[in-house]
Amino acid sequence: MQTVIDLGVIVLAYVFGSIPFGLLIVKLKTGKDIRDVESGRTGGTNAMRAAGFWAGFITAMLDILKGAAAVWAAQLVAPGNHWVHVLAPLAAILGHNHSIFLPERAENGKIIRLRGGAGGAPSVGGAIGLWPGSVLIILPLGMLTFFTIGIASVTTMAVAFFAIVVFAIRASQGLMPWIDVWYGVGAELLLIWALRPNLKKLFAGQERIVKLSLNGWLRARREEKKSGN
Repeated sequence: MQTVIDLGVIVLAYVFGSIPFGLLIVKLKTGKDIRDVESGRTGGTNAMRAAGFWAGFITAMLDILKGAAAVWAAQLVAPGNHWVHVLAPLAAILGHNHSIFLPERAENGKIIRLRGGAGGAPSVGGAIGLWPGSVLIILPLGMLTFFTIGIASVTTMAVAFFAIVVFAIRASQGLMPWIDVWYGVGAELLLIWALRPNLKKLFAGQERIVKLSLNGWLRARREEKKSGN
């Protein structure tokens, strides 16, 4: 019976993760379909592009809640099975990236893929659920990465990497189980898979660089010097 409950929690985490908060918020604020804007993803970054800062911020907070709530629910229902605590937030990330509510169909009606976000925010949420103190490390490092490198996809992948490092250090000190490190590994793999198109652009030197970042500022300076010559 407990096995059925454990599986049910994981499935529900996927369904909750599938809720496209970005699509709903942008639709309510502007009437736009976020899937038609820029990257077409439903996360906070694209919501900000589509409807402004607060739409992106609220979307990101709700998406973080997806991962954290999945852990909290798993801890409540399956307190003795730590694997469920790890698999539930991974299921939420999977739902966020491949939402059951956002099927994309071909002309013949066949489902081509399930659309969604890239998974950065719910992966932060999952880390918070497993260890609340991680927010004081992962978020500042993520912001530092974003405003230094200025590439959203790199920042997204960096978040899961930071979780791996932080959890590995704590596990080596006996402060948390090594199983939690596998959460970071699983999250990283899901993010990399979702960001495959961005990785191609990144390797081709075509990925978008935020102007407000250090990298964006240096790039603008180089372009100014070239135009001045």
